[in-house]
Amino acid sequence: MTDTAVLDIASRMLKLIAEVTAPILITSLTIGLMVSIFQSITQIQEMTLTFVPKLAGVALVILLTGHWMLGQVVGFTRDLYAMIPHLLAGA
Repeated sequence: MTDTAVLDIASRMLKLIAEVTAPILITSLTIGLMVSIFQSITQIQEMTLTFVPKLAGVALVILLTGHWMLGQVVGFTRDLYAMIPHLLAGA
């Protein structure tokens, strides 16, 4: 296994992580920003107010995109297993 193969696998892994986590992170960030603006306007400084909307939003995103996320991770894992003979032959 060469160092270029390791770097290729690592870069593909990081790209996959960014793609899979993007919907959850964007949703959490958007809901947090909206709640923060709401808190600033109404001057309600309750720390737990952000937790429930974020939890509900992230749960909804996982419900809607979870199948796609799982498919991406499983596809990446299958590609890694398919690469094993090629990586061992190059050693």
